Amino acid sequence: MVKRVLIALGGNAIKQPHEKGTFSEQMSNVRVACEQIAEIARKEYNIVITHGNGPQVGDLAIQQEQAIDMVPAQPLVILGSMTQGQIGYMIQQNLGNMLGRRDGRRVVTLVTQVIVGRDDPDFQDPTKPVGPFYAEETAKKLAKENNWIVKKVRPTGDRAWRRVVPSPKPLRIEEAGPIRSLVESGVIVIASGGGGIPVIENEQGLLEGVDAVIDKDRAGARLAKEVGAEILLILTDVEYAVKNYGKPDQEPLKHMTVSQAKKHASEGHFGAGSMGPKVEACLEFLERGGERAIISSLEKAAEALEGKTGTHITLN
Repeated sequence: MVKRVLIALGGNAIKQPHEKGTFSEQMSNVRVACEQIAEIARKEYNIVITHGNGPQVGDLAIQQEQAIDMVPAQPLVILGSMTQGQIGYMIQQNLGNMLGRRDGRRVVTLVTQVIVGRDDPDFQDPTKPVGPFYAEETAKKLAKENNWIVKKVRPTGDRAWRRVVPSPKPLRIEEAGPIRSLVESGVIVIASGGGGIPVIENEQGLLEGVDAVIDKDRAGARLAKEVGAEILLILTDVEYAVKNYGKPDQEPLKHMTVSQAKKHASEGHFGAGSMGPKVEACLEFLERGGERAIISSLEKAAEALEGKTGTHITLN
């Protein structure tokens, strides 16, 4: 039986914290990811790919704000759709080239809307980090100048602060049906990029965009369920989830049951703006019928899928 896997690429893995975020840097990182995904594809998995966009959408927001005297700034929901196209293009081109454009498997990017609740509490207390990392003093200065909300998102380091924006929970993938049809036909689909374009249903039942950035891991877990994936593979910039992150006694977690993961989460081992949503997405996926969830680094994707590395989470 051919397994179906949802692969979620982190935005921080595509633009790593120490990088400037040039096109060549991001394209190089995407190429590494696509080498891993191509290896997985050759083993005849059916694949859906989603990706984050936190660094990219935050950088794009800065560009909009800095050029406001020259051209009108676009809202956050539009910046999210822009980054869907940007990152989708990079993945689609690299992966298509690697698999063979003429005779290989087709790769497509689908602009995806994700329905969220208009009363989601994250609109009142934003949690999604976007854009660059800053020192505390710089972050607070920029927050005052630009009317941002900033939070500390890393327990240690000189640059541990980032801008945060609302990140409502995904309720439904609007284009789930077409995505599933494409996957069933053997197409590799890049969908729900950046967590998807956040939309609400108005009183007339019509869709309207809202300014937010949905967490891509939560949206990925929802998409994985809706397309019938058995495996959720979350790729980020670390090889394992860890206990006591940033402390001298930090410990990599190689396997967790759902109950163990919930215990570690309740003890505060997984940061709200970083590993926390990834673990929550894995738990949601497993509790909705998934077989296995994995968290690992971009460079170790194929090895993680084979069970050689990464944090593996199972029901029991």
